Amino acid sequence: MGNNVIAFVQCHDGEIKRTQLEAVSEGARIANALGGGCVAVVMGSGAADAAAGLGRYGARTARAIGDAAVAHYNGDIYGRTVAALAREHDAAVIVASATAAGKDLCPRVAAHLEAGYAADATGVRVEDGKLLVTRPVYAGKALIDVGFESDVAVVSLRPNNFEVSEGEGSAEVSEAQPVLEGPSAKVLETRQTAGERADLTEASIIVSGGRGMKGPEHFQLLEELADVLGATVGASRAVVDAGWRPHSDQVGQTGKTVSPKLYIAVGISGAIQHIAGMRTSGCIVAINKDPDAPIFKIADYGIVGDLFEIVPRLTEELRKVLQN
Repeated sequence: MGNNVIAFVQCHDGEIKRTQLEAVSEGARIANALGGGCVAVVMGSGAADAAAGLGRYGARTARAIGDAAVAHYNGDIYGRTVAALAREHDAAVIVASATAAGKDLCPRVAAHLEAGYAADATGVRVEDGKLLVTRPVYAGKALIDVGFESDVAVVSLRPNNFEVSEGEGSAEVSEAQPVLEGPSAKVLETRQTAGERADLTEASIIVSGGRGMKGPEHFQLLEELADVLGATVGASRAVVDAGWRPHSDQVGQTGKTVSPKLYIAVGISGAIQHIAGMRTSGCIVAINKDPDAPIFKIADYGIVGDLFEIVPRLTEELRKVLQN
């Protein structure tokens, strides 16, 4: 086993989201603890341009794969390519952000390398030369430390849980080729949802609504609050199942796992599956007319009352404060 770390980075048109930089910085911290270096594997359109600046975030080496075959995420090709580069660089650890692509990629890489895999990590450390990963279990009710029996470890990192460290370092950048041999699905089309708000997994502030909103038309209240705060709007599973909001807005165990700095739960009772997807948020504010709603048990601040009175007033007061 080597002591280098592979940090997977996905890019589009040369742009890299913050969660990808978290993987690079955390990969560099792990590599330093192991006595090795961090190798950023950058895949997607504009990979070469994106790779050039990753030395500032801790990467010692950057491998850019910008072939047309990887312009859009393809789990088969991405998995084989990352595994091949892990072997080439004698990597002990492979890390990636637990985005939709990262969650699909990591188990594929682990299978190729016959490596152990720890998903949705909220903490990573090295003790006595061994990697230990902290991750939630039992729908987020508890945290456990996970070790590895395999020589190589694959870890997905919960977005917005890790620090992005920026310095003045530089990385040695070189191109690599994707591994195209082997079975592969073909990407026929990609669709992007309209809107300028950040994706839920990237957002630093989220305003989510539940069945207490009483109908899709009332989500306009949350849209207005989100506009004032620069937030993204989320929803509970019940709301999505009712067809009030698209599945891409769902927060929870069967939706998206989020860790924003501020999470405002409006009209959400706090079912276990929803709490599992947001309980690691920095600050949780709950608004619900039921004082016994489970959401209040994990909330940092709770407001008991009619959301249709509270949310407009909250929006108005925040607008006054933030516009001054």
